[in-house]
Amino acid sequence: MQKMLNKEIQDQLRQVFSEMKDDVTMVLFTEEGECYSCAETMGLLEEIEELSDKIHLRKLDLNKDIEEAKKYNIEMTPSFVLLDRNGEYQGVKFNGIPAGHEINSFIPALLEMSGVRQDIPADFAQRVAKIDKPVNIKVFVTLSCPHCPGAVQKAHVLAMMNKNIVGEMIEAQTFSDLSNKFNVSGVPKIVINDTLELVGNQPIEQFLAQIESL
Repeated sequence: MQKMLNKEIQDQLRQVFSEMKDDVTMVLFTEEGECYSCAETMGLLEEIEELSDKIHLRKLDLNKDIEEAKKYNIEMTPSFVLLDRNGEYQGVKFNGIPAGHEINSFIPALLEMSGVRQDIPADFAQRVAKIDKPVNIKVFVTLSCPHCPGAVQKAHVLAMMNKNIVGEMIEAQTFSDLSNKFNVSGVPKIVINDTLELVGNQPIEQFLAQIESL
């Protein structure tokens, strides 16, 4: 398969990844047979793994590695989660290939999981820390959407701040049944706990306000 990342992008990413502090593991779930973009997703993750000795890839099968799939609540493929240096899951999940514009949510997630964290205002961090019930943030995206990565990043940042939160990118075309279920007509579409909805790349404050209203 032809490489997705040309030499120029590879060199840029090597430079970016040189800032990583700790190791990060990508755990990818695919399945044999009908799996749209599984091969491409695996190819992209393999290319990313080659660009830093701090990035590691584990490849699993949804139908064979059942306990692992349950552990990360994986129900569709291709899907992958990021684990921190201790092999702990912090609620950062991608469903579908993070190519096109979504590379701009994937790369920051790797950096942040490695310990390169954004500065978060203390009062905001305190509010996030108080969230004590399970929160799932689905962010529906398309790979041609320039505003989608910002929304995905915010969901992932919140997930990394509180163990009760899971933030997941969902590539709308790959998972069209799910998109139809949640009436996705424009992206990014954010669905919190399958009930509250936001459309557009909203401020992170808006994400939190919706979560607090649950």
